[in-house]
Amino acid sequence: MTALIVGVVLALMIVVIWFVAQQQSSQSKAGEKWVERGGQFQRADEAFDAWTGGDLPEMLAALKKPTNPVDRHFLLLGIVEATYRERKDPKKRALFLEIAQQHVDEFPSLAGPLRKDFDGELPHVPTFQKLATVLADDGRFDDAVTVCEQAIALDLHDGTKSGFEGRIERIRKKQKGAQHV
Repeated sequence: MTALIVGVVLALMIVVIWFVAQQQSSQSKAGEKWVERGGQFQRADEAFDAWTGGDLPEMLAALKKPTNPVDRHFLLLGIVEATYRERKDPKKRALFLEIAQQHVDEFPSLAGPLRKDFDGELPHVPTFQKLATVLADDGRFDDAVTVCEQAIALDLHDGTKSGFEGRIERIRKKQKGAQHV
């Protein structure tokens, strides 16, 4: 009798293992990528593929596609990083300013899902400091300060000892110097 019970249990275990393997293989077709977002697994989408690939034209095309907030953040950040590196090119600078401002504008709605996926913490978001830098370089000091104030309100840190508060002081100092020229 005990051998029969052990045999039935083993047979059930084999059926369960086979069933789980079938489910996993049907979900993981060749080439499909899965990501965890908000504690749930979902198929990676065009935004994920674009920002992880780092190709600027691909990332720009993916901006028009719906995606989850986490991949939206990293897509915008990827475009900001790519265009910031080439900001001496007037077209790339204009694109940087547009997408960086879009990222700053959208960030309050992205912050909650990012905190959820990053164990209650926000990842480093260099968009704010880079946008403030370019705005100040362009003589748009008040706009640069506004970006810093938005970062402070969102409890972001720029990785410097003085933070965004110190950045505001430096921008104001630069502004005073520019007015005396």
